[in-house]
Amino acid sequence: MHAITRLLLLLSALFLALPALAASAPERRVENAVRVLDEIMRSPDRGIPSRMLQDAYAIAVIPDVVKAGLVIGGRRGRGVISVRTPDGTWSHPAFITLTGGSIGFQAGVQSTDVILVFRSARGVDSIVNGKFTLGADAAVAAGPVGRTAQASTDGELKAEILSYSRARGLFAGVALDGGVLSIDHRANQGTYGRNVTPRAIFEGRVATDPAFLVDFRDRLEEYSQR
Repeated sequence: MHAITRLLLLLSALFLALPALAASAPERRVENAVRVLDEIMRSPDRGIPSRMLQDAYAIAVIPDVVKAGLVIGGRRGRGVISVRTPDGTWSHPAFITLTGGSIGFQAGVQSTDVILVFRSARGVDSIVNGKFTLGADAAVAAGPVGRTAQASTDGELKAEILSYSRARGLFAGVALDGGVLSIDHRANQGTYGRNVTPRAIFEGRVATDPAFLVDFRDRLEEYSQR
């Protein structure tokens, strides 16, 4: 009887904690995105060349994409994306998910950080309007890495999106095809308010601006102005 009572109390505590956990999930997602940006961009010899960020239309950061298969398998991750506004600053981040596809050949790796650099508005518009498949709806290429790539980053890369990943401490441009990017409407509405749209978020037409979002925009401003 005592065991049943303890179980009921435990379940009640978990039930009461769920709203708090749900409320903090977007904040943790943004904090992890900031962490990934900091750790990568503070290593100039191994990070994304600043020119790539300076010329970007949008940046998506998806920390801890979880592997669900062996060598070539499904993936799922939750991240954020910001676009460059007409005045050159970075927008509020919208919440997104990445599902399916493969991230290179990294046998045994269970979690991978992914950064996507969008070079035009087309890919972002497709995400806003519905699901977007990397490699099918737009060409994706492994992005150049490191300070030495700064001079050689081209003019000649034709891909609309440059992709990067980090696992086991190693960071590299990597082919990323078949992954589906979608807007996480639940997280967006939980953060910005009911019925908010991704377009309204990018254009700053939101009723609330939670303080925890500021760090992500500040990091993008810092790293894209170097």
